[in-house]
Amino acid sequence: MSFDADTIKKELEAALMRKQADLFLYNLKLVDVYTNEIRPSSISIYNGKIVGIGAEDIDAAQKIDCMGQYALPGFIDSHVHIETTLLTPEALGDVIVPHGTTTMLVDAMEIANVCGERGLSELVKSADLLPYRIFLEIPSRVPTAPGLETAGAELGVEAVSRLMQNEMTVSLGELDPSKILNIKYEYLKKIESSLAMGKICNGHAIGLNEQQLNAYAAAHLADDHECVTFKELLDRLRVGIRVLVREGSSERNTKQLIKGVLENNLPAENLMFCTDDKHVNDISNEGHINYNIQLAIDLGMNAMDAIKIATINAARHFRIDHMVGSLTPGRFADIVLVEDYKKIKPTMVIKSGVKVAEDGAAFTHHKKEYPKELMDTVHLKEGFAIEDFTIYTDAQKAKCRVIKLIADQIINEEVQDWMDVKNGRIDADVARDILKLSVVERHGKNGRVSNALIKGFGLKSGAFASSVSHDHHNIVVVGTNDKDMYVAVKHLEKMRGGFAAAANGEILGCVALPLAGLMSTLSADEMMREMERLNLKAKEMGCALNAPFMSLSFISLPTVPKLGLTDYGLIDVREHSIIDLIVEMKL
Repeated sequence: MSFDADTIKKELEAALMRKQADLFLYNLKLVDVYTNEIRPSSISIYNGKIVGIGAEDIDAAQKIDCMGQYALPGFIDSHVHIETTLLTPEALGDVIVPHGTTTMLVDAMEIANVCGERGLSELVKSADLLPYRIFLEIPSRVPTAPGLETAGAELGVEAVSRLMQNEMTVSLGELDPSKILNIKYEYLKKIESSLAMGKICNGHAIGLNEQQLNAYAAAHLADDHECVTFKELLDRLRVGIRVLVREGSSERNTKQLIKGVLENNLPAENLMFCTDDKHVNDISNEGHINYNIQLAIDLGMNAMDAIKIATINAARHFRIDHMVGSLTPGRFADIVLVEDYKKIKPTMVIKSGVKVAEDGAAFTHHKKEYPKELMDTVHLKEGFAIEDFTIYTDAQKAKCRVIKLIADQIINEEVQDWMDVKNGRIDADVARDILKLSVVERHGKNGRVSNALIKGFGLKSGAFASSVSHDHHNIVVVGTNDKDMYVAVKHLEKMRGGFAAAANGEILGCVALPLAGLMSTLSADEMMREMERLNLKAKEMGCALNAPFMSLSFISLPTVPKLGLTDYGLIDVREHSIIDLIVEMKL
């Protein structure tokens, strides 16, 4: 990353004004995250890096009068699964860069679970051409739940150790509690490979009590992005686990967590911002990391603290503060200009000394072709049929476990309801909003189909299906009847992945995601229009969820309490075991 002696020599000559700078920004107010000062200043840039601040004038190839605006460090998303934006990294730049995000810390576990190391490598190939920079959080759990799900690929200790040596790598990606509390040696070896390279290990500390948190911290898990309540945030900080305050599409945690921080006068130095999973439409409509910053400021947080959470805090935590996170010499010239540092609305965004967005618009991104095998990953078993969705029982009435959605969160509750049985079958009960939920193995390995029940989607008719289902990414489908569920799933096979809505035996709307069954090859604008149409169709079908397909993609996750559904069956997440759908019967 251009830190060799010859490069440093040239940058030093520019810093000493013996060489012409590439860019000189003047007449600005510099937001200093080291001193908490806001002071009149200037920024000199050479070879993509800041080589000086504060000069009145210098010889430069280009000069920009910043008209008294505030200069902030580029914003850092400290944990994101880039695939869940639904865009390729190339198209994503059009959406995030105008909002001031210049660094993404990417855990590409989604494409790795489908296509393995090849998929991960192809996703970030040519990253140096992007209008933002990528650092890698190497996926630690591919598959996420061995023995409880069928994934498309595997990243073992050897692969993880090899990927840890990549210069883009900053950490071992999120590691869920079951791997630590059950002392699974394979994952301890992955932790070892990260620590040996001087890198940190990311956590996923959902649902842990005090003793478990102690053990989790003792295993060198450095952070957590799963806090929902302030108590969870405080508990983690007390054992030295830093907190990534998340604001995604279906995980809205910033407001509650920041309110707790402010009400309890808690220091913000161990907090960072992340999106984790945020659809492109929500980024476009709300913002990206700038949205988190603005929300924190609007809640009463000091603007400097909010900005530091999005910049230097993340850079220090991931040990990349010598490259990003501040506007100081030697760092990459990643700069956001705003008219008011308390109103985070970028007017200009610069990455490595090059203007990449201005007045809310990004400059044209480059395009790239992906290998054919990454575009053909949805393979259903021969003979897949409507009957695969049938829930059979000999009972006259059955008491069943039902997954209950929690609005704006990925966690869920278990409730139990008595279900009527007709002709030996348990069907959806639309009047009570108890729908069918199924997972269909799509990696061409065994063709398993598992079935369960879910409450909270609100569908009045039809079915939704998605080939995005964390983390195994088999097809997940929710519906009021088996026929529409079948139609939706078959359409995904035809599209090679994506989202589909069906009713009365017909497809009402769909969005193709052919890249690993996870991402579109469309531009950001085209993709947003497609998703708007599909979300509108979902509302017409009775679903009131803000992000119905994001919610659907998480409900099968076997590592988020309390229940998950994989092709193996219904999963008790805390016990990490397969459980029965039916808990009691009346014969």
